[in-house]
Amino acid sequence: MSIPELLVNDGFITRRDREKIDEFSASSGQSFIKIALNFGYISRKNYERSMLNAGYVFREIREMEFDPDVISKVELKYAEQHVAMPLRIENNRVLIIMADPSNRAFIDHIRRTYDLEPEIIVASDLDIVWLSHKLMGQKYVKSAVYELLNRDPANSAFITFSPGQLIFLFILLALVVSGLILNFKTTSIIINILISIFFLIAILFKLFLALVGSRFELHQAVTRDELKEVVNSELPIYTILLPVYKEDKLIKKLIWNLQSLDYPREKLDIKLLIEEDDDKTLNAVRNLDFPAIFEVIVVPYHMPKTKPKACNYGLHFAHGKYLTIYDAEDIPDTDQLKKVVTMFNKLPSNYICIQSALNYYNRNENFLTRMFTLEYSYWFDYMLPGLDTLDIPIPLGGTSNHFKLQNLVELGAWDPFNVTEDADLGVRAYAKGYKIAIVNSTTYEEANNEPFNWIRQRSRWIKGYMQTYLVHMRNPVALWKKVGWKGFLGFNFFIGATPLTFLVYPFLLGIFICYLVFDLSNIRTLFPDWVLFMSIFNLMVGNILMIYINMIAVFKRRFYELILFSIANPVYWLMHSIAAFKGLYQLIVKPFYWEKTNHGLSKVTSPTNVVK
Repeated sequence: MSIPELLVNDGFITRRDREKIDEFSASSGQSFIKIALNFGYISRKNYERSMLNAGYVFREIREMEFDPDVISKVELKYAEQHVAMPLRIENNRVLIIMADPSNRAFIDHIRRTYDLEPEIIVASDLDIVWLSHKLMGQKYVKSAVYELLNRDPANSAFITFSPGQLIFLFILLALVVSGLILNFKTTSIIINILISIFFLIAILFKLFLALVGSRFELHQAVTRDELKEVVNSELPIYTILLPVYKEDKLIKKLIWNLQSLDYPREKLDIKLLIEEDDDKTLNAVRNLDFPAIFEVIVVPYHMPKTKPKACNYGLHFAHGKYLTIYDAEDIPDTDQLKKVVTMFNKLPSNYICIQSALNYYNRNENFLTRMFTLEYSYWFDYMLPGLDTLDIPIPLGGTSNHFKLQNLVELGAWDPFNVTEDADLGVRAYAKGYKIAIVNSTTYEEANNEPFNWIRQRSRWIKGYMQTYLVHMRNPVALWKKVGWKGFLGFNFFIGATPLTFLVYPFLLGIFICYLVFDLSNIRTLFPDWVLFMSIFNLMVGNILMIYINMIAVFKRRFYELILFSIANPVYWLMHSIAAFKGLYQLIVKPFYWEKTNHGLSKVTSPTNVVK
């Protein structure tokens, strides 16, 4: 009896389900068992029950011997479609592992390829996926790591500091040290003036962006009437990449969040990207007692061990016209995919990415989550729309950015050596003449509620901004020509100024504290009154402006209970400074290190009282 018939007889799928799976299999080329297990028709537990009741025994295959020459005659993508692969030739027969031993298409393919009869070993589909990607995925993982570096080395973060940048930094350092030795007071005054002016200009630029972005609701929105006109049968295939690492506690929640998406199930191409050494997450998928709606892709081991490398690997197996990334804890608006498709249909062809807003569902959990929510609210509701309106390069968020798949591949996809890969990709897209839009849809995430976890995450983000700035400023003149004066200044005052502002903030704060604590006459010996007052003025005005930006951030989402927490922004900025110095240190000693952020720490599991 065939496995499909067995599942029907055991009552785990209906006759109608079988017909739908057969139709899907004929149109997609994917095997029956792969569709049944990855599109929500049957749980792996029930599949295993049917197999065991029918007398099949699942073998442990991870340590089995294999012959590379035998394996090389079958493509990974074909093995992946059928959840089956050859291992070696033994006793004049081809030893093959299969999740569905009744799959005639794969058995016939083996006969044609080797001109030998197969000997079938039944194994878990997840074990076959793990082994097939480990043994057959090397060319794809090498492409994931080196494609951008080989194609466009000038835009790769593989080299952190270019020779020209190192020369500039050492000359600048030599001038500063020489100036301090020859005339300490004058040099200190010049440095202080430059830092103060830069700090204030950077803050004023962010205020300007926020005010421009506050008008965003007047345009680029997909209306409810437009969504009602969407015809499900005309929607394209949509790929969703879910890069995870040791997120076993969030797998069940992830599935429920994905099931709530208002998009035809057969049009979703969802890939759960699991690292080869991440048995925790793989076993969490194995132990699910309800159907999954994603396909597991195992990323073979290769350094650097980063999210963009995993996404690049998953890109080789994507089937969609459009593609997006969600993190394990993400809760996107249910209509987000339909809104994106509708907006792409309205926009000119040079728009290749649409960014959704990000916000937090646990905003009122503690002080840190409240400050994080304020920050994300002004960033995604005001700053990014401001950049979009002014036609300045948009640093994409790490999730919920929706791409035209073909254009993403043309760009070289993500840089595996950059730890804020999406910010970098936004700049690269802009430099090549592509545009990015912002859509009126939100994905809710879990705000970090633990300070050390927050600093780990934030130090990686700031390090990535430093990487992105260094990469694209290797040749400032060339960047100017590519993006124009407006894009160039915007890039410098947004991508470049963000980490630098956090680095200089403690020095301005230190001068202010010295002014308050120590005798003013002692401070005057180093700084004249006008320099001291200018520094304090810039610090005070800068903080007041950032408090104001945080305050206006609450209005679009009506998070009015957070408005008084804006006053604590100077303390929150000091935490940024700690993260910035950590990021700077890591940029020098281990630039590609991806510092893991722990998720699932919050007791809040879903958004409440949010404005759509």
